[in-house]
Amino acid sequence: MRSALILALAVFVACALAFTLSTSAGGDSWLLYVGNSQANSVSVVDLNSLKDVGEITVGQHVHGVAVTPDGRTLFTTSEIDRTLTISDTGKKEIIATIKLPGKPNQCAVTPDGHYVAVPIRDGDNVVIIDVAHQKIVKALPVKEPHNAVSIGSNRFIYVSSMGGHEIDVIDLEKMDYAAHIPVGGRPRPFVVSKDGSTIYVAVSDLHGFNVVDTASKTVTQRVEMPAEHPGPARPREFETPDTMTHGLALTPDERELWVTSLLDDCIYIYDLKAKKFVGKLKTGDGPNWIVFSPDGKYGCVSNTDSDDVSLLSVKDRREVARVKVGRVPKRLAVAVPPARATQVATGN
Repeated sequence: MRSALILALAVFVACALAFTLSTSAGGDSWLLYVGNSQANSVSVVDLNSLKDVGEITVGQHVHGVAVTPDGRTLFTTSEIDRTLTISDTGKKEIIATIKLPGKPNQCAVTPDGHYVAVPIRDGDNVVIIDVAHQKIVKALPVKEPHNAVSIGSNRFIYVSSMGGHEIDVIDLEKMDYAAHIPVGGRPRPFVVSKDGSTIYVAVSDLHGFNVVDTASKTVTQRVEMPAEHPGPARPREFETPDTMTHGLALTPDERELWVTSLLDDCIYIYDLKAKKFVGKLKTGDGPNWIVFSPDGKYGCVSNTDSDDVSLLSVKDRREVARVKVGRVPKRLAVAVPPARATQVATGN
C-alpha cells in the first residue's frame, strides 16, 4: 500500500515536471507572487528584471498564496474576509470569491487547477474546493491545520496538523486521507521530496528541521542549525515566540535544503548528501518563506519585518537584489508569466 502510494506520487510528479519544463522552454522569465499579510494585495516581482512589476488586489490580510503552473490563475486566502479569492494574473482581476467556513491558512492547488485545498485553522478541518464549480465539495477533519502543500500531483495534497503533530496526505480521488505521518513536533512549514519519500519539516522550538521517512512514518533525523544569536528568538510582531524557523525549500535538483533563520536573519544551506551545512546567506529582517525559481537560478525569501523580498543567486551564493513589496510579506509562489504560457500553448 505504501509503496503504491509513493509510486503514484512519482508518476504524477513526473507529469507535472514535464508540463513545467515545456511551459518554460525558450525563456528564463518567471514571476514571483508575494502575499502581503497586512494588506489586501499580492505583489508581483519579475525574476528576469528583478523588479516589482505591480500588484493584484485581493482580500484583506492575505495568508495563503498559490498559483497554477501555467501562471494564469492565482489563489489567495483572506483571514479577515474568510474567503478564497481566485484571480486572473494576466488581467490582474478577481474572477471569483468563495466564502469559507472559518479562518483560512496556506492553500494549495493541483497542477491542473481542478482542486484547491484550504486549511481552516479555527474549524479543525481542511476544505476541498472544486474550482470550476466554485464550491466546497469536501471537508476533512484535521486538528489545528496550517499549511497545505502540492508537490505536483493532481491526486495527492499534503496538509499539516499542528494540533496532531503530523502531516496528513489527502487522496483527491477518494476524498479521504491516504496517510497520517507523525513529524516529531508541532509542524510549521514543510517540504516534500518529489518522489514523496521524505518530508523536511520545521517544528516549533527548533532552530532547524526534522527529516521524516514517509514509508515508515518515522523521524530519521533532527537537524539543529548553528546560530550566531543562540537562545530564544527576539520578539517578532508577526510571529510566535516558539518559531525560530519558518521557511524551508528544496533546490529543484534536490541536492540542498535552504532553511530560514529568525535568530540570525539569514538562510542556512544544508547539503543533503553530505548531511551538513555548507553555506549561509544574509536576508532582510524576519525571513519567513522561501521558494525557488523552477530553473534553480534564484532562491526567493520574504522578509516580514523589513517589507521586502531577498532574491538570492543559487550559483553565486549571494543576494542579487532586495525588492520592496507590500506590508509584512509572507507566502510566496512562482510561475511562468501568463503571456508566456499562452505562447507555448498556441505554439507561437
